[in-house]
Amino acid sequence: MKKILILGPGCKRCQLLAETARIAADQLQLSCEIEKVTDINRFAEFGIMFTPALVVDGVVKIAGKVPGIEEVKKLLV
Repeated sequence: MKKILILGPGCKRCQLLAETARIAADQLQLSCEIEKVTDINRFAEFGIMFTPALVVDGVVKIAGKVPGIEEVKKLLV
């Protein structure tokens, strides 16, 4: 099971990335857990300077922008 983290303070862009990741995972029929992380101290653990960020299985895949569903699909596999 994949572990997907959405790092961000909870803004609209963070919510959009979380929703995009959920849709992409559903379309790929991935078994995954999606967690929203709003604690700024946890951002630092990943070296995140810009939010929102997408972390898949402990690896930062993208930060500072909200990609489209097709791009997120590529990042999840």
